[in-house]
Amino acid sequence: EVQLVESGGGLVQAGGSLRLSCVVSGGTFDEYSIGWFRQPPGKEREGLARVLQSDGDTYYADSVKGRFTITDDRAKNTVYLQMNSLQPEDTAVYYCAAAALWAPTMTPMLHFLEYDSWGQGTQVTVSS
Repeated sequence: EVQLVESGGGLVQAGGSLRLSCVVSGGTFDEYSIGWFRQPPGKEREGLARVLQSDGDTYYADSVKGRFTITDDRAKNTVYLQMNSLQPEDTAVYYCAAAALWAPTMTPMLHFLEYDSWGQGTQVTVSS
């Protein structure tokens, strides 16, 4: 019922920045948690940040706190992930995902099993 399309990935040098976009469409209400995840080759999918569309509350994984910023532009139906000070270990496929919520939550919502709608992913490669 909800579709997500990521864009903005690419190749950057260590220390550089990228801004990922996630366009959200087809949802029946505005109560989703929108999360950003990444998955390096051969590793598990890691939750990075999420924003609640209901009240704008954000939560960040310790690994990206202070470097990454998630924002929700309601007018454009787009959630962004601004990534600064990128390092080679940030190289991964980055996904956005949506989870329907019936009330605001105080939980992190950073585990991939909590989400039921996913984008196709966008590759981020950071060179040394």
